[in-house]
Amino acid sequence: MSAPLSADSRPALVAHARLQRDTARERWVVQAPERLFVLDEVAHAVLSRCSGTASVAQIAAELGAEFDAPVEEIRGDVLALLQDLADKGIVRDQPA
Repeated sequence: MSAPLSADSRPALVAHARLQRDTARERWVVQAPERLFVLDEVAHAVLSRCSGTASVAQIAAELGAEFDAPVEEIRGDVLALLQDLADKGIVRDQPA
């Protein structure tokens, strides 16, 4: 299990993971050695913003504006998704 992420965390995919479009199946995936994560629209919206520069709070604010949804609720959902992927070794907190 990885260290807990917070609203100040700046998530990024780990070096061995890659976000890519599976054109044959028309879906977004994260590929990692011997693993494949199929993303839904929401997971893609979150992970596509995980560059290591934007904080979880900033990502939630962008998504709140884009989807016209409460930022606090989105922040909790974003943190849950990213923590799950961090625990699986796919996302990490970019050091400041």
